Amino acid sequence: MRYDIVIHGGTIITVNPEFEIITNGLICIDNGRITRVDSCRREDAPRLPEASKTIDAGGAMILPGLVNTHNHMPMTLFRGLADDLPLQEWLEETIFPAEAQYINPESVRIGASLACAEMIMSGTTTCCDGYFLENSVARAVADCGLRAVLGQGVIDSPAPGVPDPGDNVATAGAFVEKWQDASSLISPSIFCHSPYTCSTETLQAAKKAADRYQVVFQIHAAETRQECELILSRHNTTPVQYLDRIGVLDCNTLLVHGIWLDETDMEIIARRDAAVAHSPESNMKLASGVAPVPDLIRHGIAVGLGTDGCASNNNLDLFETMDMTAKLHKVQRLDPTTADANAVLYLATMGGARAIGMEKEIGSIEVGKRADLIIVDGEQPHLVPLYHPVSQIVYAARGSDVTTVVIDGRVVLENGRPLTFDLKKVLGDTVELVKDLNIGGRQK
Repeated sequence: MRYDIVIHGGTIITVNPEFEIITNGLICIDNGRITRVDSCRREDAPRLPEASKTIDAGGAMILPGLVNTHNHMPMTLFRGLADDLPLQEWLEETIFPAEAQYINPESVRIGASLACAEMIMSGTTTCCDGYFLENSVARAVADCGLRAVLGQGVIDSPAPGVPDPGDNVATAGAFVEKWQDASSLISPSIFCHSPYTCSTETLQAAKKAADRYQVVFQIHAAETRQECELILSRHNTTPVQYLDRIGVLDCNTLLVHGIWLDETDMEIIARRDAAVAHSPESNMKLASGVAPVPDLIRHGIAVGLGTDGCASNNNLDLFETMDMTAKLHKVQRLDPTTADANAVLYLATMGGARAIGMEKEIGSIEVGKRADLIIVDGEQPHLVPLYHPVSQIVYAARGSDVTTVVIDGRVVLENGRPLTFDLKKVLGDTVELVKDLNIGGRQK
């Protein structure tokens, strides 16, 4: 048999149920799927299976592509625009006005293209996004070959592409219909901004539409103390209990942030089989709080890692997010055994896949799964010596160490060089756009 791709010689971190690590590994890929995962000695290289493309990963670590469960891709345009501000001030005085003035289909496409480039080049193979004018995001994603869940934004105020809030759910439904069968790599979704920017009627209508199309329903929830106080004053309960009361929590609901949760909230999330996207860096930067991730995991809740958008992080490097996740929860619990390396890598791969309903297709290196994987250069000063591959990935590796990225059996980054987009053009288009729009003039 002649395979499409054979990768050999590296250390495979499978993230399979046994968290198996295979030295001198062999991976065979055919028709977009992993068909063989094995070990082979380097001296066996001349007798490797035949393949259209053979990749020697000797000295490198091979792991599943990372899954970013929360992002606002076009907000790369606002990277560094308004740092060091409280969340509500950041949103209401800078971000919302900037979006109203500067966001259009072309700027969204350019910002999303920059996000795709950054994620692919730092090892993310799947992204869950939520924004407006999501058709333009989808075009950018399709062009670069990223796997993505893309949520058209819903909010009860005029938004880019939806000047009449009364059209918000219909616009989201039209987006889902357009992309539901358009690409094997794109899964459309509906993204309600939050319980305080969407009415009960809007939330229920959006969830009903998501259920009709059987797609993921995303929503920011329990992100800040202020949000909890507002929902308490309006509905006499917590954000999670309010969302449950109105019937929008189930196995296709992704709760973003989930910081201010009590035990009852977590029991409800677990009972409804909803998931949580954990974005520790933006949570810290905006001083929103620390999500109770160890407790969520204890309840059996699916948790994935997210970077959030570049306006509140300010990068899309999930390696940095993994390192931050592990250390944040250790210091917050005063327990060095909390959020160990295996657990955190799981959140960035299988946990993320489970959170967006793709655990049967991606998230680990196993026979039968889609071939989404990355190769990390182990011959870097900060990665030598190597004792424990998983610890090295979580605590020492960087997105810039990624040399090769395969998505759905297609090599999209090879030896650090993008194959599906022109990086120089992406960067040039972004710089030119920002200069023309004078976005930097809004810096405080």
